Amino acid sequence: MEFLLDSDVIYLNHGSFGATPKVVFETYQRFQRELERDPVRFLQREMPDMLAESRTRLGEFIGCAAKDIVLVANPTFATNTVARSLKLSFGDEVLTSNHEYGACRRAWHFVSEKRGFRIVEHEISLPVGPLDQLIEDFWSAVTPRTKVIFLSHITSPTALQLPVEAICERARAAGILTVIDGAHVPGQRPLDLSQVGADFYMGACHKWLCAPKGASFFYAHPDVQAMIEPLIIGWGWGPDRQFDSGNEFQDSHFWLGTRDLAAYLSIPAAIDFQKQHDWPAIQQRCHQMALDFLKRASEITGIEPVHRSELFHQMALLETPQIVDAKQTQRRLYDEYRIEVPIVPWGDRTFIRVSVQAYNSSADLDALVSAVADLVR
Repeated sequence: MEFLLDSDVIYLNHGSFGATPKVVFETYQRFQRELERDPVRFLQREMPDMLAESRTRLGEFIGCAAKDIVLVANPTFATNTVARSLKLSFGDEVLTSNHEYGACRRAWHFVSEKRGFRIVEHEISLPVGPLDQLIEDFWSAVTPRTKVIFLSHITSPTALQLPVEAICERARAAGILTVIDGAHVPGQRPLDLSQVGADFYMGACHKWLCAPKGASFFYAHPDVQAMIEPLIIGWGWGPDRQFDSGNEFQDSHFWLGTRDLAAYLSIPAAIDFQKQHDWPAIQQRCHQMALDFLKRASEITGIEPVHRSELFHQMALLETPQIVDAKQTQRRLYDEYRIEVPIVPWGDRTFIRVSVQAYNSSADLDALVSAVADLVR
């Protein structure tokens, strides 16, 4: 097995925290050891060039210039940075959906309570209809007060791929800023930020790209970088900044103080790992396993799948009869069946969100189908 996961557990929850291949984790630990051998040499003399290489490789992978990327710990950090920086005030509106990730929703609501702007959560029902209709329906919630659109590219609770490219194009023509949470995109599907067209985009490398934990990125289009203030002021800020790469946007947002940066330096190793293992073929295999699972499990639950095959990739959503205690059921799946998979309450409905990754087999999905049959009975 190429990954470090416990072989006694059927791991169908890659979407929550990812999992790192052994060879990538060894690269990560090598950087940590180099740091400890000579911290000054590593941090001050060697690391800046290595970070530049990491950003360059990542930029090539996600379709943007390296100069427009800041490496961050997670998309929640980047969302907080944007929400606190934009000059929103009473009467302004941020348009979002009812499918957004909880931590990022909280960031926007926290700032809105301080500033007085309004969060408009537009309802996107499941199952969704034609994408053209979804776009028009979402756009109907835009008003003259809409200043920002915040959407997930692939939603966390419902594993739905949203048509963000079309929405970003329309928003740019209307003078509305777009902030896209792409936490689940890199490594799960091809990403080209030049085609997405977002003003701001944040993505995780430690999820589907399989980099070590704490490796993510924050992209800002050159036209809007001046709008963003550092969440933390450190040595990278100011005209006499100690860390000066010639890129004020990166320097002011990246240098937060002494910390372990090995996860960022390991991003190229994660990209190389997926290239060496024909990742498009693995993505297709995983998608097919997810499709087969949904077909069989939906016959057991008696509830039709909520997504068409083109609307999800390696994360699949199985609706179940209403579960009273989601946490208890998730724990039961782990304790009794050794299956790690999340139960997601969403509105008045309950879903099992299944992640299918390279290390999974058909036998893993067979085990979950059997467990679902037991739960339904």
